Amino acid sequence: MADMTKKGEEELQLEEAKKELQTWKNKTKEAEDVIARLTLEKHDEEEVKTKAQQEMMARSKEQEKLKEEFNERKMEVQKEIDDLSKQNQNLIDNLNKCRDKLQKKKNECTKLKQKFKIYAQIPDSEVEFSARSDKQVEDEDQLIRGEFVIVQRVSAPLKKGQALITFEEETVASQILMMATCSVACDAQIMAVKPERITLDPSVKFEVHLPVSRKQLCVSGVFSSLSEERIKDCLQISFSRPSRGGGEVEEVLYDQNTGTAQVTFLHPGVADSLVLKGDYLVDLDSEIKVQVGPVYTYKLSKFQTFCGSSRRTVLVDGIKEVVDQDELQDHLEIHFQKPRNQGGEIESINT
Repeated sequence: MADMTKKGEEELQLEEAKKELQTWKNKTKEAEDVIARLTLEKHDEEEVKTKAQQEMMARSKEQEKLKEEFNERKMEVQKEIDDLSKQNQNLIDNLNKCRDKLQKKKNECTKLKQKFKIYAQIPDSEVEFSARSDKQVEDEDQLIRGEFVIVQRVSAPLKKGQALITFEEETVASQILMMATCSVACDAQIMAVKPERITLDPSVKFEVHLPVSRKQLCVSGVFSSLSEERIKDCLQISFSRPSRGGGEVEEVLYDQNTGTAQVTFLHPGVADSLVLKGDYLVDLDSEIKVQVGPVYTYKLSKFQTFCGSSRRTVLVDGIKEVVDQDELQDHLEIHFQKPRNQGGEIESINT
């Protein structure tokens, strides 16, 4: 009985030991599963880490490459900016030089304009007004067209102790100019003069166009206390009288401030005859005499400047006043006419 009880206790203990063993086996398996899972997670994390590191290295290399490209592009752009700045500075320098040249040319042009400006009093000329022939074509504006060509005479100002000698032949003047000095006998003295090439002042040539109206008349000295319209009516009536040489009036313009008027006739020819008279009687508040003249305009054209040098004229310098003017010209003429002095026939001498 005791043996059976003992055997039962042993079986019970064995059964409990088996249960405990199974429990530890289950815990061991769970622990192994946890270890396997942790190992797998660690492996995955290592792969993710490695991949992240590789991606970071790639991004770093790409960033370095982009930085290098940016620096290269920056240097290229800076070089282009420097080149453009240099070109811009060169253009500015050239522009300033051109402006300086232009200003110099303008100053030179101004000086030349002042030098070549001509103030000339054109003398009055008698003009005969005649009717047009049937063969002539009548101008639309009924103008007498005058054209004048003005040429400035070439001048060479002489200083004290100088003379101009013009030879008949160019070869004689060339021979004289080849000599450094010429010894001219003047009474008991020998005068050393120096032949030089003459430099002439610039000359000008231009045309003056002077169209004169055959229908219009300029009237001056028209002063009256009448109104402007009344004066215009009086002028129209006065210049319409054939007994005074007038004709049919087309239009009258009057300036009360200056006392001048412009009368336009219907037909050409009336103004011609009245201009020749110079004055005319008009009826205002009383009969007064007014001055009449032509209506014209003028225009300058074909303005030309030219310079030249005379091949037959020689400037003689260094002349001393040892004798009077006439004797001096005689001595110069005698000396420069002699072939042994390389001279020849003389056309004129100016001292």
